[in-house]
Amino acid sequence: MELDQAEKAKAQKMHRVGILMNLLMGISLSLALSLIGSLTSGHFTLIAWLVSFAASTVLSLLIGFLLPVRKCALGLCAKLNLRERSLPSLAVESFISDIFYTPLITLLMVFLGWKSAVSHGAQIPFLPMYLKSLALTFLCGYVLIFVLQPLYLRLILGKEKVVE
Repeated sequence: MELDQAEKAKAQKMHRVGILMNLLMGISLSLALSLIGSLTSGHFTLIAWLVSFAASTVLSLLIGFLLPVRKCALGLCAKLNLRERSLPSLAVESFISDIFYTPLITLLMVFLGWKSAVSHGAQIPFLPMYLKSLALTFLCGYVLIFVLQPLYLRLILGKEKVVE
């Protein structure tokens, strides 16, 4: 019975770790990608950036809470026989996270920018605009995830007093 209590407590801590990781990574990724997108558009405005940041934050949090990103990443790492928290494992996990998050966030941000430009009379084809932006944000997203994920995890595990 005491073991069940300990397991429940650990499960609750790990659940909190997951929620905090989702919040920190979602906000960080959204902040960076919306800033990159707004700055590279050639027409940066604070309002457009704030709208892009808010929309992409909501989307990234939904992705993190609704899609099994971590489960897919860990499953692939296991199939590749990668040791958890090793550099190769981190590289694969970062790539899987990037695949889940970046195309959708970029799609939303580019759509918002494209819709705004078209409403002001611009005749810009959507697909080339999206693909150009996706190439840049995919690379930036990967680097951000690769760097921030282990830092945030270490920070949260220490805060939650979870023994690794």
